[in-house]
Amino acid sequence: MRIAPEVAEAVAGGLPVVALESTLISHGLPRPRNLAIAHEVEAEVRAAGAVPATIAVVAGEARIGLDEAALEAIASESDVIKCGVRDLAVVVARGGHGATTVAATAWLASRAGIAVFATGGLGGVHREARETWDESSDLETLARVGVAVVCSGVKSILDVGATLERLETLGVTVLGYGTDGFPGFYLHDSGFPVPWRVDSPAEVAAVLAARRELGTDGRAVVVGNPLPLAEQLDPALHDRVLAAGLAAASDAGVSGKEVTPFLLDFFHRETAGASLEANVRLVLRNARLGAEIAAAAA
Repeated sequence: MRIAPEVAEAVAGGLPVVALESTLISHGLPRPRNLAIAHEVEAEVRAAGAVPATIAVVAGEARIGLDEAALEAIASESDVIKCGVRDLAVVVARGGHGATTVAATAWLASRAGIAVFATGGLGGVHREARETWDESSDLETLARVGVAVVCSGVKSILDVGATLERLETLGVTVLGYGTDGFPGFYLHDSGFPVPWRVDSPAEVAAVLAARRELGTDGRAVVVGNPLPLAEQLDPALHDRVLAAGLAAASDAGVSGKEVTPFLLDFFHRETAGASLEANVRLVLRNARLGAEIAAAAA
């Protein structure tokens, strides 16, 4: 594992650092715009006073903080593997490129001493999981790493209620940032309540500090940051496209970790790019909030 000098210096000096995932870059956004958005996300973190640490596997090396060549490789190469925690060792051993999921990013961030991670949406329990047992490894990993994950809830293509139940069972704290409802990714509100509400980065930082004092910081804190109502995807359009996308995925035999990129691409096409714009907005907002929380905690 290689930590970029700027990131290593910031961690060692107790300065604010925000981890960023790379699956969004390689599998979640269209080329060539994905590279430009990756730069925008890092710029949001810097603008709020923190150091960005985009995480990926590049040429068989887990990298915490990417230089321009590494970012370009993850954004443009055709052989970038979507890596969960279980995949990291294989991709590293084979000298390959890997884009890290929420789980793998949180895992590597924790090992590098980074306490805050900003992303788009979490993985979770898939619809029809009662028959398929399909559940993202994000959840189990969040029960084993003590990072604060700033997100816009669970991807709305998943079973949100079941995912929240699993997070409760796993002992993962869930906070709603400026909201009493759990965010719905493309939507402002998923329809499910959050157990706790916070209204400032200082409040989140106070929770993180109390966890350290109490010794309950071995698991993640999920900070749900919703899109404003005026910026969410039209709910009627969302529901219509989701139903069509789930049917298309079933007809195509798509399963496992391929479901999410399939449905995100389906949303992009069927909403004429509106879902992509919502995705970009929420990622940028989460990057800024993550930096503000990291700065308050520091």
